[in-house]
Amino acid sequence: MGRAGSPRLSAAPCPRSRVPAAAAGTAGAGAAAAAAALVCRGREPLGQLDAAESAPRVVHNYLSGKPFEEYQGSSYFSRFLQWKWLERQPVRKNTFRYYRVLGKGGFGEVCACQVRATGKMYACKKLEKKRIKRRKGEAMALNEKRILEKVHSRFVVSLAYTYETKESLCLVLTIMNGGDLKFHIYNLGKPGFDEQRAVFYAAEVCCGLEDLQKERIVYRDLKPENILLDDRGHVRISDLGLAVEIPEGQTIQGRAGTVGYMAPEVLNNENYTFSPDWWGLGCLIYEMIQGHSPFKKFKEKVKRAEVERRVKEDTEEYSGRFSEDAVSICSMLLTKNPKQRLGCMGEGVADVKGHPVFKDINFQRLEANTLEPPFCPDPHEVYCKDVADIDQFSSVRGVYLDSSDNAFYSQFVTGCVPIPWQNEMIESECFKDINESEREESVTLDPAEKAQPVPKPRRSFLYRLFARGGCISTDPSEEELPAQR
Repeated sequence: MGRAGSPRLSAAPCPRSRVPAAAAGTAGAGAAAAAAALVCRGREPLGQLDAAESAPRVVHNYLSGKPFEEYQGSSYFSRFLQWKWLERQPVRKNTFRYYRVLGKGGFGEVCACQVRATGKMYACKKLEKKRIKRRKGEAMALNEKRILEKVHSRFVVSLAYTYETKESLCLVLTIMNGGDLKFHIYNLGKPGFDEQRAVFYAAEVCCGLEDLQKERIVYRDLKPENILLDDRGHVRISDLGLAVEIPEGQTIQGRAGTVGYMAPEVLNNENYTFSPDWWGLGCLIYEMIQGHSPFKKFKEKVKRAEVERRVKEDTEEYSGRFSEDAVSICSMLLTKNPKQRLGCMGEGVADVKGHPVFKDINFQRLEANTLEPPFCPDPHEVYCKDVADIDQFSSVRGVYLDSSDNAFYSQFVTGCVPIPWQNEMIESECFKDINESEREESVTLDPAEKAQPVPKPRRSFLYRLFARGGCISTDPSEEELPAQR
């Protein structure tokens, strides 16, 4: 039984590009200190205004004057322009190398890929154009792309690039080599985890839901196969195809999710905000500990209507694998009435984090990525199905692409996503390579050694790329070198 439903509301436009930390430089350091002093001395001119609200304006007004003029004349501004020029280069199929198929999405396969210029590995999620058109999935695909662009959380997969081929639209996402939780629950020994491991994963998923809710996004499809492990054993939420942004002060309505994991209010077509995600967290914790979902056993043959009846009417059963705290949080998250459900009352996510089951989790350290996971994937193992076991998509017949589809493609294909791309440049030290290339000394020739050939300084790939685009001036001595030889 698969997923159903589509978002009723579209997500907000993609965020503006932000200035990278590496390009900011130190040109404004003194100016920032001076601005801070201005704020401290600013009590008299601020008068009755709230200092907390006025301080940013005072700093902005100061830095936008002479300090910014000095920054524009510095080498740091030149590097920033080079950075942005490279960021806006077209992204194409040959930007990447491609490796084995990892799995299937709703509109196409997912495979591993590698950026040729930096060597960084990603997962490429392909959305076949004809399959999208046949299912009328344009709004759903564009909604997922826009939400992924908007969310920057270490507990949610990141979108780094979008591009298109003749047959597909492609999302290039964080690669998670540890597999999904469904594979770990059911394929590695006895079904289920020990409670300590389940609680750790639940804490990270809780942080991911919190980051989504800060952006007014309800996820609506929380289940083990959508929670992925990275190389170290940390988890992230993936597949935001059913996620939707909820305007401030409003609710949404619609059946969306996976059978057995949809909350009662979703099945009853009632209005809701974030309550389905807390229900989903309860289902996830239960399944991680028990080894099957709360309302349907693993591989149990049961009709959809019966599963929905159980969700609405039955109370889940707990075995001896659950501690008292585990029973408590599951029962509070799986409360039928969303108004009485944990996470939907009082302090919201703070109430969930404050539950006794998380007493051994330091959430500040967890969010700072300094807690060690209880399980680390073996780098020599492959935590997914064999390629031969992954079902192939059938060919789409009777669907034809034409010029009317181009407007949708142009909205979807926007190249690099600024923040993940900038992080990639910093991690791979490619931008540092460009800066180093700029500082290479010019080649000078001794008149007494004119007959000796002088080797041309070796330039990096990125330096040559910038030079071709006119962002880096070529050293005159380098241009004259062949004539002098």
